Amino acid sequence: MANVAGIPVYKEIVATPVPALPRDEARVVIVGAGPVGLALALDLGRQGLPVTVLNRLDFVAHCSKAICFSKRSLDILDRLGVCDAAIEKGVTWNVGKVFRGAAAEPVYQFDMLPVKDQKRPGFINIQQYYIEDYLLDGCRALPNVDIRWGHAVTEVTPLNDGVELAIRATDGDYRLAAEWVVACDGARSTVRERMGLDFEGRVFEDNFLIADIRMTHEMPPERWFWFDPPFNPGRSALMHKQPDDVWRLDFQLGWNIDREAATRPENVEPFIRAMLGEEVEFEREWYSVYTFQCRRMARFKHGRVVFAGDAAHLVSPFGARGCNGGFADADNLGWKLGLVLRGEANEALIESYDHEAIATADENILNSTRSTDFLTPKSTASRALRDAVLELAAEHAFARPFVNSGRLSTAVAYAASPLSTPDEDAWEGGVPPGHPVLDAPLNTPSGDGWLLETLGNDFVLLTCGDCPAAPAGLRQIALPPEGLAAQRLALSPGGAVLVRPDHYVAARWQNPTAPAIAAALGRAKGETRCLN
Repeated sequence: MANVAGIPVYKEIVATPVPALPRDEARVVIVGAGPVGLALALDLGRQGLPVTVLNRLDFVAHCSKAICFSKRSLDILDRLGVCDAAIEKGVTWNVGKVFRGAAAEPVYQFDMLPVKDQKRPGFINIQQYYIEDYLLDGCRALPNVDIRWGHAVTEVTPLNDGVELAIRATDGDYRLAAEWVVACDGARSTVRERMGLDFEGRVFEDNFLIADIRMTHEMPPERWFWFDPPFNPGRSALMHKQPDDVWRLDFQLGWNIDREAATRPENVEPFIRAMLGEEVEFEREWYSVYTFQCRRMARFKHGRVVFAGDAAHLVSPFGARGCNGGFADADNLGWKLGLVLRGEANEALIESYDHEAIATADENILNSTRSTDFLTPKSTASRALRDAVLELAAEHAFARPFVNSGRLSTAVAYAASPLSTPDEDAWEGGVPPGHPVLDAPLNTPSGDGWLLETLGNDFVLLTCGDCPAAPAGLRQIALPPEGLAAQRLALSPGGAVLVRPDHYVAARWQNPTAPAIAAALGRAKGETRCLN
C-alpha cells in the first residue's frame, strides 16, 4: 500500500491543474472531499447547481476512520442514489451485545431496527473510503460538479455578498471568489482556523487503541462490547466486523500512556491475542491511538461561510455519531442552499440550518458525553453506579436500558424548529412536525416500493385520497388508508402531511385547508417573518 506524507493511499487521483486565470469564480465552494463534503456536493449537483469542491490531498486516504453507518445515513445515501453499492459491499447488522467480565452471555442486547418493514437496515459497517468512492462516482457523473484535487485553502476573506479564498495547488496559487463556502474540512479545519474560530466543550482524559486487522475467523456480524473483560481488566473493549475480512478492535488504555509505544505491533498484538485466542491468525491493517472530544462551534453559520461535519462539531466514536452527524448536516443544508441559490427562498433560510444542525450536534454531544462518562467513570461513586447497573442488568430487565456502551446514532428530531408548523388538530401517534418520516412498504396504483424512496427531493404532500386544498405545483402522494405507511403517520382519510425535501415532517392536518397548507409551505421555506 502506497503512503504519502505518512497517510496510506486507497486510490490515487491526479492533481487538478490550476485555473487559467489567477482569479476564479464559483457559486458554491465546498472545502473538503470527505464523505460529508461529497454528500453535499452530490446533493447540490443533483439539483442542477454548479459546485466546486476543494481537497488538499490528491488521493483518497486508506486510513481507519468511520465504519458504522446508521439507518438514517443509509436513507440519505439512498436519496443521493449511492446506497445500493454501500449495502452490497457493507456488513449489515441490527444486533448489539454488551458483555461483562468473562461471562459468555451478554448482560444486555439491543436491536437497532426495532420497527421492521423498512427498506434499509439499522446499521451497516463499511470502511469510510468505500463510501467516499461511491459518492465520488455519483459526483463524477455530473458535469456541474468540479472536484479539484491537491488544492488547499490558505486564506479566507469574508465579504458582504460572498467569500474570497486563497488557494495553493501543486502547480501554482490562485484566488477563488464564491457566493457561499461550506467548510467540510474536518476536525483540524483550515477554514475555521483562518477565521479565528474554535470549539467549545470537553476533552476526555482517556486513550483508546484502534486495531484494524484482517482475519478469516468466523464470528457473527454484531457489535460486541465488553466491560472489564479478562483480556483488558478494569477497562473496556469493542469489536466490529467490516468488509474484506477486516475487523475493528478497540481497547481502552487509560490516560497516562506513551502514545507512540502503544501502537507498536509488539504492544498491540498481546491485546489482540488475549481477545481472540492464540490460535487465530491475523494481519495488521491499521493501528492508532485516539483521545476524544465532545465539542462544537458556538455557531455553524458565519456570514456566507457555513460549517458542517467535524469542522463544526466533534464527538467520541462511541455511538457512531461523527460521520452520521455529518451526513445529517449535509442532508439539512443541501435543500436549503439549493432553494436560496435558485432564488426560491431568502438567505434567512440558512439560519434554520444553524438552528437545526446545532440541535443535532447537541443531541449527539449529550449522548456521546453520557456514554463516555459511563464507559470511563472518573470517581468512586460513578464507578459504583456503573457497576451496579451492570450487576442488575444481568438479572433484571428494567436495568438493561441503563447500560450505556455508546447510545448508537439515530435520527434527531427538531422539536423547536422555526420551519415547523405546530399541530392545531388532535393527533394520536404518527410523526409530529420536526421529526423524520418513518419508512414503510408502499402499495399504490403506480406500483410497489417504499415510502422514503417515493418522496424524492422536493416538498411533498402525503394524503389519504385526493386533497383539493393543495397548492398548484405541490406534488401529492395518496397513501392507501389501510397501508402501513398511512398507519405509521396516523394519517386517516381527509388528512394530510407536508414533508420537507430532507424527509422531515413540516406540518400535518386532520382537515387541511388551502390557506393552512400555503402558510406551512411558506414557513418551511423560511419566510423571514416565520424565522424572526
